[in-house]
Amino acid sequence: MNFFKSRFNISIVLLLFILLVGVIGYRLIADFSWVDSLYMTVITISTVGFREVNPLDDQTKIFTIFLIITSIVIIAFFARTVVEYLLSRNSIEALKLRAMKKKIEKMNGHVIVCGLGRNGSQAAERLITYKREFVVIENNQEKIDKYSSLDVHDVNVIKGDAGDDKTLMEAGIKKAKYLIAALPDDASNLFLVLSARQLNPDLFIIARAEQYATCSKLELAGASKVIMPSRIGGDQMASLVVTPDLITFMDKLATQGEHMNLEELDLSYIESIDDLKTLRELDLRRKFGCSVIGYVTPNGEYMINPDADLKLEYKGKIIVLGRAEQIESLNKKFNIKPKV
Repeated sequence: MNFFKSRFNISIVLLLFILLVGVIGYRLIADFSWVDSLYMTVITISTVGFREVNPLDDQTKIFTIFLIITSIVIIAFFARTVVEYLLSRNSIEALKLRAMKKKIEKMNGHVIVCGLGRNGSQAAERLITYKREFVVIENNQEKIDKYSSLDVHDVNVIKGDAGDDKTLMEAGIKKAKYLIAALPDDASNLFLVLSARQLNPDLFIIARAEQYATCSKLELAGASKVIMPSRIGGDQMASLVVTPDLITFMDKLATQGEHMNLEELDLSYIESIDDLKTLRELDLRRKFGCSVIGYVTPNGEYMINPDADLKLEYKGKIIVLGRAEQIESLNKKFNIKPKV
């Protein structure tokens, strides 16, 4: 694109140069006024065929011939540069779009984020940090350009209405595992949840709500979880007054990065069911330095600080607290495959 930009700038400079030469030439050779010189130059360069201001002598005719030939070459160069730039840009965009569609078609178990507002952008940022495959649906071109301009964001963005079945199909909703409904208003999120649940009954849908009354409606429409950002923000601000150190500590645990402290281990990814034991037999604290602070049964029951003699079940999940290298060592020991 820099190449076309430089050629475009050169052609603009040449056009201005020939315009300046024409004005000065008619002024000096034909002794026209500045306005008449500008007029003659413009009608000559544009080849519109208007009548001359005054009869032309031989010198002025020769100069006009030179001006016509030169301006034709420059205008042709300018037109070619513009056409090549537009064609090249369209081709590049078409190739990017085709590559993105092929990439989405190969996805399985990915996440669909609907809306690039404040909450949608935050969700996308966290998914990038967790290295999860996801597709973004956004209808506002300005938001898409702003988000895509960040070089660190190698994400798939589809422009369209998230409530449209065709757009959801393009995002691979049939093979998606999660959908985050983060559209700007509750009505749009409600319609989106209805459409998404109809297209994929097994989809885990997380919906954003602004009003309390909308929460129950979203759940009836098919939302698996409903989040109220305003309520969470208020609760956290009050908690920072009551237990500031505890909330700060929990925020640090929730931060994914080089010093990851909290992890969810899905036992269904363990290759051998025989490896499942009780927490006491696993002895994660002594062997890996990790502490089990929670357990989720296959039925979805949450257990905080589970008993050491608890028998682990296939498709259960354990919540582990530890340093990044400790958790990585734990994953390798039990051949726990990456989540999809």
